Amino acid sequence: MNGQAKAAALHAAADALRADADTILAANTLDCDAGAARGLSSAMLDRLRLDPARLGAIADSVDAVADLPDPVGEEIDRRIAPAGMVLRRVRVPIGVIGIIYESRPNVTIDAAALCVRSGNAVILRGGSEAVHSNRALHSSFTRGLARAGMDADAVQLVPTQDRDAVGAMLAASGGIDLIIPRGGKSLVARVQADARVPVLAHLDGICHSFVHAAANPDMARAIVVNAKLRRTGICGAMETLLIDRDYPDSATLLAALVDGGCEVRGDDMVLELEPRAVSVSDEDWDTEYLDAIVSVALVAGLDGALAHIAAHSSGHTDAIITDDPAAAARFQTEVDSAIVMVNASSQFADGGEFGLGAEIGIATGRLHARGPVALEGLTTYKWLVEGTGQVRT
Repeated sequence: MNGQAKAAALHAAADALRADADTILAANTLDCDAGAARGLSSAMLDRLRLDPARLGAIADSVDAVADLPDPVGEEIDRRIAPAGMVLRRVRVPIGVIGIIYESRPNVTIDAAALCVRSGNAVILRGGSEAVHSNRALHSSFTRGLARAGMDADAVQLVPTQDRDAVGAMLAASGGIDLIIPRGGKSLVARVQADARVPVLAHLDGICHSFVHAAANPDMARAIVVNAKLRRTGICGAMETLLIDRDYPDSATLLAALVDGGCEVRGDDMVLELEPRAVSVSDEDWDTEYLDAIVSVALVAGLDGALAHIAAHSSGHTDAIITDDPAAAARFQTEVDSAIVMVNASSQFADGGEFGLGAEIGIATGRLHARGPVALEGLTTYKWLVEGTGQVRT
């Protein structure tokens, strides 16, 4: 299908989601009620829950993806070979992509829209927590595709929650070209250990914010509170706050977090500054809370922050708050994470905020895509060679 036809199919799918809103929200209510009865955490329930505004935003995101430039056929570069042939690299779809994910029903639509726009077929395997929501969303989405003339089987949802289905996907070398896991550490670990298919992994979002000695206090307070508390259940939420020991206003930062309803877990220096804090454990530095909890350490300047991040970051998003351009430049150079920020909240670690449309995840590895994975991350390339009769001697 050409780009115009794919865009039309996605617009039709977005319209179907809006038309079926009552059915989708009723299915989501079943999942949320079941999740609450099973004792799911508040963070998990927040990820699971849909409401009219969230569902409307999901449909809007499909329209936004439809309106993005079609990456397929895009010329990446062109050159002339020594023998005179014209060499062009152009983007092409990867093929069949398998998405294995937990709890978030929006992933069903985000993944489907991105795969359709990038010319890939997709096999979706959602978690049992969102089974009713996923089925309702998939049904509406594919019905919209079919109305616009696309084969609905381009987007398939595994019809069983049997864990053996995951094993079958991981072993489907030659049938599935890429696996993308979206979920907790145990899911990603299983996928990486068992897959016979290339994996694009998204590990924990253990995101750090470092308040440098030269940080503007008002900016630092606003960014730190937002990075932790805007939405605690997303992977871009700050989980560890590092404060330069020479920063003059540490107590105000800690008080702002506690006053905002956050539990602060800190070392001895933190406990001296904020009596409402509790002691941090070694495990806390490597924990993705996805809740109103933050680990805090006072560190010996930029060197101390860099050492802590190197030891504990998951490679997702790390940020520095400073008015010192040299410190900012060194931080961005030496922190080896997919996203490295200066004077901004880690909550901006999102494909939509990066202008990429919906994202399929934040890749924390190094191959083949890194950071927010959107349309370009779901393509590969091939070489097109045009000669005029050249033969090689």
